[in-house]
Amino acid sequence: MIIATRMTRNPVTATPMMSVGEAADLMKREKVHRLPVLDKDKKLVGVITEKDVLHASPSPASSLSIHEMAYLLSKLKVKDLMTKDVVTITEDTTVEEAARLMVDQDLSCLPVVQGDILVGIVSKSDMFRILLELFGARHYGVRMSFLVEDRPGTIAKISAVLAENGLDIVSFGTFTGTDPTNAICTIKVQGCKKEKLLQLMTPLVAEVLDIREA
Repeated sequence: MIIATRMTRNPVTATPMMSVGEAADLMKREKVHRLPVLDKDKKLVGVITEKDVLHASPSPASSLSIHEMAYLLSKLKVKDLMTKDVVTITEDTTVEEAARLMVDQDLSCLPVVQGDILVGIVSKSDMFRILLELFGARHYGVRMSFLVEDRPGTIAKISAVLAENGLDIVSFGTFTGTDPTNAICTIKVQGCKKEKLLQLMTPLVAEVLDIREA
């Protein structure tokens, strides 16, 4: 899956000369937590986030009045707070590569560009929605996690048994195991009770870690 299929197109944006107060109001009004910043030629030049605004705002314990704090924020410009060296991706970047960049560089979003032109944005919230889909979290079924030997053919055998018994696989994920010789798998199926799934899977796996209806 590539980012073009999951990104938010035509995101709400700010300009470098917009006041920080205006940017904060815009984020609140549009219910977003970050704004790509575009120059007069519509090229991406930065990103400003709610966290940037929060750090720039006077402490509630300060002696300033609300009007004085609003005045100070109105004088501070987006260009003064925005992150200028923005990590970007393109529309054909894979979802997993985008997720890796976010985790490795502790990023809350990735603007999507064609050259210098912004075409979309992907956020951590988008990644969480993808995670929900991968785990079939919005579908009821029997969810089971188990440990298997990490060798060719293991997943194929498990899938074959499920198919032979007429079970519908909602999700099937593999994850790093407890050591290099094994892997953790999580499946969700429909069409049986957990007792039946446990009976089918036990001969095929090294250890059942968890099973529940969810």
